[in-house]
Amino acid sequence: VIPPPVIHIESYSEDSISFSLKMTTNIKVSGYVVNIYWTFDSHRQEKRTLVIEGEKSIQKVANLTAHTPYEISAWAKTELGDSPLSFVHVVTSGTRPVSPSLKAKAINQTAVECSWTGPRNVIYGIFYATSFLELYRSPHNSTTSAHNATVLVQRDEQYLFLV
Repeated sequence: VIPPPVIHIESYSEDSISFSLKMTTNIKVSGYVVNIYWTFDSHRQEKRTLVIEGEKSIQKVANLTAHTPYEISAWAKTELGDSPLSFVHVVTSGTRPVSPSLKAKAINQTAVECSWTGPRNVIYGIFYATSFLELYRSPHNSTTSAHNATVLVQRDEQYLFLV
């Protein structure tokens, strides 16, 4: 039986998490697959996937949000197959940024101008869909460091927007 890898949180800050991966077996490990999950505004679950080569590893994941719960899952790729999953949870330190205040205005039948308030020098995600279910599961999206963006949409549809 292949055991799951051990994920150890080495450190964390407002915008990063460092963790180590190791196996407690003599089975040859070729690498790991790591998923980092977090929930955005209780509507949208985000995920970042890392594919890591080698047996032992210390990783740092940056560009995270302060005071946000993250789930890290990992499995090892071994000479005998994939291991079971391991999970750890960690909450970044600091104060979570205030949610931006969004205004969306139709320019014409296929373009919407979105503008919002919020801190400078950060990356914003714009998510939009025609239903709450689509907004949660598979929204259209883009990113920008600006405080506005023009979004192209299909005509004759109503859209929900989230920044």
